[in-house]
Amino acid sequence: MAASIVLTVLIGLGWVSLVQAQDQIKKAPPTDTLSSGSVQEGAALAKSKNCLGCHQIDAKRVGPGFVAVAKRYSSIDAPLDYLSGSLQRGGAGRWGAVPMPAQPQINDADARLLAAWILSLSNQ
Repeated sequence: MAASIVLTVLIGLGWVSLVQAQDQIKKAPPTDTLSSGSVQEGAALAKSKNCLGCHQIDAKRVGPGFVAVAKRYSSIDAPLDYLSGSLQRGGAGRWGAVPMPAQPQINDADARLLAAWILSLSNQ
């Protein structure tokens, strides 16, 4: 009997902690918004990493334009994580027959900056 009471209390405390953590996450400012300096850094990074060899800002080249990518992925859950991972891993079949090769030379921080910059284009 005492064990079930202790278990109930522990579960209750865990639930309170989970709810409080979820509330804090909801109140946290978004991490995928960019300052004007970061927008310039993202654009420069896209150029330096040769992203513009296959992508244009607002039109299809080999791959989709970045504005189209931003519009497709900005409304999914965790778009920054999804897009930054896709940049590094590559992919196939999401935008047609031509696959995007993996870009393992792009480190995590650069992938997140690129993804945030691309997502910032969703209102264009």
